[in-house]
Amino acid sequence: MNWPYELQIGWRYTRAGRAGRRNRFISFISGVSMLGIALGVAALIIVLSVMNGFQKEVRDRMLSVIAHVEIYDAQGTGLPDWQALAAKARDNPQVIGAAPFVAAQALIARGDEMRGAIVRGISPADEATVTDIGRQLRDTTLARLKPGEWGIVLGGELARNMGVREGDKVTIVAPGGQVTPAGVVPRLKQLTVVGSFNAGHYEYDSGLALIHVEDAQRLFRVDGPTGVQLRLKDVHAAREVADQLAGTLGPGVNVRDWTRTNRNWFEAVQIEKRLMFIILTLIIAVAAFNLVSTLVMTVTDKQADIAILRTLGASPRSIMGIFMVQGAAAGIIGTLAGVALGLLVAFNIDVIVPAIERLLHVSFLPGSVYLISRMPSDPQSQDIVPIVVISLLLAFVATLYPSWRASRVQPAEALRYE
Repeated sequence: MNWPYELQIGWRYTRAGRAGRRNRFISFISGVSMLGIALGVAALIIVLSVMNGFQKEVRDRMLSVIAHVEIYDAQGTGLPDWQALAAKARDNPQVIGAAPFVAAQALIARGDEMRGAIVRGISPADEATVTDIGRQLRDTTLARLKPGEWGIVLGGELARNMGVREGDKVTIVAPGGQVTPAGVVPRLKQLTVVGSFNAGHYEYDSGLALIHVEDAQRLFRVDGPTGVQLRLKDVHAAREVADQLAGTLGPGVNVRDWTRTNRNWFEAVQIEKRLMFIILTLIIAVAAFNLVSTLVMTVTDKQADIAILRTLGASPRSIMGIFMVQGAAAGIIGTLAGVALGLLVAFNIDVIVPAIERLLHVSFLPGSVYLISRMPSDPQSQDIVPIVVISLLLAFVATLYPSWRASRVQPAEALRYE
């Protein structure tokens, strides 16, 4: 081989250790260091992949009910010509669907049971162009929402909590009251439950009710839809598109994208990911700095070899390079093994977790407690690449001090008692 001798000797030291009790012990410590790096890298990849999977699962279920971007009337009095506003929004190439809506908080009552909910007035035909739930239920449940018939579709959890089924009557208590000679009387309206939906997201399944947009306008006394929902080609471009629409539609409307609507939840997820990244990176750091003890013992054991190399003309820089190669090789092997193990588990977690559940007779995600009954995983390159870089960097830094010590060995001192 035409490799530099520093690489050849450093790689030989990495593979050595089969002869002699001391060498076997050094080899064992080196193997433990590589195993620690591999397990740390694998754990970090698996944990971040699972967190990405949960985030994607919740986001998809959330976006099956809400639109990517919502445009509100700034005055709250309604948009009589919402079609013109939707047409102007469609000038943006990202917008592929638009639908009117009326949204307000109200109380839904049946007998002694009363629940707070968001009542959203929708156009069943147009809703199918902006939300997945609208597309799925357009020809079934939502088709029963007809103007003037005062039908209502409840979230599945809300319907179960109130004990209502299709055909039952519920009463909506609208905000604001009606002034009469006897005082302010709350505005009440009885509606017929025509169906329910299950989006898989508890917040919406337990706190959202759908009625026809024309019924909502009369119930909440607005002149037209209070806003327009938009669907985009790229869900991740929602914030950028919302900022563009805010500039083009003028000050008469407010524009809000789905990331701002659920800002607290997404910020909490990002903070959790950062904390997990830091905590698990410390595991990699501990394993990487085990290389320091391995290399220090190797330098002590190889002092005679170092002295002979120096007398043959090797420079201190070359000696330092030999032991840096040994430490870097251990770091590279451990990191690559960790990446392989982490990706193997992350891509097959839907098979591995059920097998462990059957073996231990446990359920990690019981359906009665969690909305997601399977362990999701979504490995992403923007997480894996920094993990690899940090692991290699920590392994490289761990080699500096022992390699520097090796370069300071004096041949005369090392060979005095040989």
